[in-house]
Amino acid sequence: MITVQTTVHASLEKAWEFWTQPEHVKQWNNASDDWHCPKATNDLRVGGKFNYTMASKDGTMSFDFEGEYSKVEAFSLIEYHIIDGRKVVIQFEKTENGVQITESFDPENVHSEELQRDGWQAILDNFKKHCESN
Repeated sequence: MITVQTTVHASLEKAWEFWTQPEHVKQWNNASDDWHCPKATNDLRVGGKFNYTMASKDGTMSFDFEGEYSKVEAFSLIEYHIIDGRKVVIQFEKTENGVQITESFDPENVHSEELQRDGWQAILDNFKKHCESN
């Protein structure tokens, strides 16, 4: 598994809300400024599904990132499988400095692990920025 991590200076409740509510997901779910997330749906429960459309702002590329939840522990843990079968585990831990978010995922076979780690870390960094500035 590949792991990325950040600490968000916010309450656990706020971090959880900003991570799980589609109106917030659309604000932070991109790895670079030339991409955005124009559509997000999320049914946060075991067996529930999510779908986030990720698209280039110039309209030349778009794909859906989607999966199904296998474990949800409010304010603590989210586990899901991406539609291609890869597993993702996200942990939320309250610390003295805020909320530590640790995201681990099975790599895919197309891009290097370094590129995948950098991309997921960039999205996590955007989440931190969105959560702390709103």
